[in-house]
Amino acid sequence: MQNRRNFIKNASLISLGGILAGKSDLANAAALSKFSVDTGKKIGLQIYSLGKELYENVPGGLRRIGQMGYSTLELAGYRDGKINNIEMAEFRKMAEDAGLKIVSSHLNPPVREYTASNKGEIADFWKKAADDHAKIGVSYIVQPGQPSTRSTEEVSLVCEVFNEAGRIAKENGLIFGYHNHDMEFSRVIPGGKEMVFGRRAFGRDMPKGTEMIYDGFLRQTDPALVIFELDVYWAVMGQNDPLEYMKKYPDRIQLLHIKDREVLGQSGMMNFEQIFNQAYKNGVKDYFVELERVSSGTQFEGVKGCADYLLKAPFVK
Repeated sequence: MQNRRNFIKNASLISLGGILAGKSDLANAAALSKFSVDTGKKIGLQIYSLGKELYENVPGGLRRIGQMGYSTLELAGYRDGKINNIEMAEFRKMAEDAGLKIVSSHLNPPVREYTASNKGEIADFWKKAADDHAKIGVSYIVQPGQPSTRSTEEVSLVCEVFNEAGRIAKENGLIFGYHNHDMEFSRVIPGGKEMVFGRRAFGRDMPKGTEMIYDGFLRQTDPALVIFELDVYWAVMGQNDPLEYMKKYPDRIQLLHIKDREVLGQSGMMNFEQIFNQAYKNGVKDYFVELERVSSGTQFEGVKGCADYLLKAPFVK
């Protein structure tokens, strides 16, 4: 029996003649040769990195991304079947015309406080979102926003919701993942009222049952339903070593965000060579550059600087 994703894909091929479900190999090759650069390296970009600059001219902006040496994309800005008010099928077509493949997407449920009473609302969000993303052939749907986690009890509830999102994603042929920032490396206690971050989180007065939120997420989510996209920069900002997590959880951390304070390699803070070496050892297949900001110039210029760094780096395959 066909799963939902394959059924949708096959139906799209019949009804739309392959326009939305995927171009022919010849058309893809033409797009690649015309707009993108075949560098021999697989480099992905989170489109959040470009902000509003991308939407000044989306087809032209996507072509610029391909010409920089990027080959895959992770979306941002999903809402009700659109990416920043652009129909998802249309966005996919523009990406393919630029020789780019959409692999992943960032999206958040409409609520941050998870409760027993709104679990159904959150599940409904993921049902529609999974259906929308399956139609355009995305592999991963990733939540980048941290829900309210002020206690170990709230962490447990969030993990229940993540597992349900994972089941919904799997039913649609997708993989559900979670992306961290720095505050997931705070600690919480049973019955707690706040996250505790920094040096005081390691104090001797922390009670029994204290746990780091990120560790709780890893421990209480089902490995068959939930994977993790480790943002290596935010792990460092959370006073933790991304390499330790990659070594400890090689099967759970399946995606990476490659990020620096600004343009990759300029801060001297990030040991990207060891990060990439461990990623390849773990079999990580996809990673995405994310650029939060640049001090001078445009986001496009910063994104190009990141691509140039990775293209020149001998440790990047």
